[in-house]
Amino acid sequence: MIHDFETEREHMVKLDFKKGDGIMPAIAQDHKSGRVLMLAYMNNEAWQRTIQTGEAHYWSRTRGELWHKGATSGNIQIVKEILVDCDRDTILLKVEQIGGAACHLGFESCFHNKIDRNGAETVIGERIFDPERVYKK
Repeated sequence: MIHDFETEREHMVKLDFKKGDGIMPAIAQDHKSGRVLMLAYMNNEAWQRTIQTGEAHYWSRTRGELWHKGATSGNIQIVKEILVDCDRDTILLKVEQIGGAACHLGFESCFHNKIDRNGAETVIGERIFDPERVYKK
């Protein structure tokens, strides 16, 4: 089922981008499994592009620019549902992750480092793609 974001735009919620100096957290979650895929940030332009296209767009704090998730890797996020928190300052995108990997390191989820009670780290999951090949680094 294709979501009609154009119709919803008429009733657009007002988000509070002021609290975070123009950006807010945006959580991407797999719409079927419920697994948290990543946390990124959106500014108003990223929000508007996401609504207009039905694909996730974010604001890169590192690069200081808008980015379309998957533009380089092909692993785009098709938005299936959008939720906002009660303060209107955090976005939850339920997405279909094309290609199976949300993480720029090639994992399904950016949350692939498990920390035990003693602080020891274990990488969980398997790499779906080689980031050096995909990003030509």
